[in-house]
Amino acid sequence: MKIARQITVFDAADIAAESAFWAGLLGGEVYEDDRFHSVIVDGKWRFGVQLAPNHVPPEWPDGPQQQQVHLDLHVEDIRAAHDHAISLGARLLKAADDLDTEEGHQVYADPAGHPFCLGWHRNVPPEHDFGATKG
Repeated sequence: MKIARQITVFDAADIAAESAFWAGLLGGEVYEDDRFHSVIVDGKWRFGVQLAPNHVPPEWPDGPQQQQVHLDLHVEDIRAAHDHAISLGARLLKAADDLDTEEGHQVYADPAGHPFCLGWHRNVPPEHDFGATKG
């Protein structure tokens, strides 16, 4: 099966807040429809947010409504990324012990409560990717 496009779609009761958060975090813009918003970054469709009036946010790490999937976003400057995410409405769920280590991550929740991680890997060039090393 050839995939033409892969889009991650978040459920949210407040799709305006959720789509504005992701567009702000990634430096994109929101295209709105009544029950679905698209987050476009650099001209590419990155995320969707669909209206789910009865959405129950997951409780991380344990709880009756556990997470089923989360995003890992790797950043160059964890301190700047943290400040940016918090300013847009993210909540820090688990801080890293040391932000100056070679690699690590912190766990956050977006406005609808979806957990995501901001991680870093110092001294790993951006071109070091699975696609770049595939033989």
